[in-house]
Amino acid sequence: MGRVDGKMALVTGAAQGLGRAIAMMLAKEGAKLMVTDLNGDGAAETAELINKIIPGTAWSMQHDVTDEERWQDVVTAAVEEMGGLNVLVNNAGIGAGGTVEDLPLATFKKVMDVDVDSIFLGCKYAIPAMKDHAPGSIVNISSIAGLIASGNYVAYNTAKAGAWMISKSVALHCAKQKNGIRCNSVHPTFIDTPILDRTKEMFGAEEALAKLARQVPLGKVGEPDDVAYAVLYLASDESKFVTGAELKVDGGISAM
Repeated sequence: MGRVDGKMALVTGAAQGLGRAIAMMLAKEGAKLMVTDLNGDGAAETAELINKIIPGTAWSMQHDVTDEERWQDVVTAAVEEMGGLNVLVNNAGIGAGGTVEDLPLATFKKVMDVDVDSIFLGCKYAIPAMKDHAPGSIVNISSIAGLIASGNYVAYNTAKAGAWMISKSVALHCAKQKNGIRCNSVHPTFIDTPILDRTKEMFGAEEALAKLARQVPLGKVGEPDDVAYAVLYLASDESKFVTGAELKVDGGISAM
């Protein structure tokens, strides 16, 4: 019996990287999946990979997470295809470097739109559907950058801090409503996914990973499954008394 047997999960940003690893992990542990991404072909590929292992358990949709109407369509389709919804993983996100003086306002707003507004919309439209299939769990992927600031990432720091705090607000709302839904955030540090491709191009793959690893007390860069296992725990009923919490997957960086 899998750790999320019978769960019905919606995972955004699932075309590659963390999103795909999270979706694969949940599927292997017994969940049905609706996987979405702005890259619809990539989301379809993730669903295909899952269905090759466990036929008939994954569906996909193209999904702009900043589009309110599309969120309603996605939630409706998830419920129709899976028979319900009780796990939401808000994973889709983007980053941008730049200081408060350098960064254009349009870029700042875009990062906030994708990284924070999308979580608001996801929770807003998923919670009513999840109530009917409680207990439920919402997992929002933030970052260690939402807890520890840098002068060079004003938009990303602000957005990921927003993802952290909206998770707490949603958790308290759901607890007060007694709807059986929990909400938590996950905070990774450097994880070896396509988000590091640009760094690898600049320094070479081996040197790039080594440079990043030197900043981590455990002395290495994380793997996608390190985050996927954290999400699995929070999605499962093993964490039934955990809500409004932040789970750091950072190799000890936040302890320094």
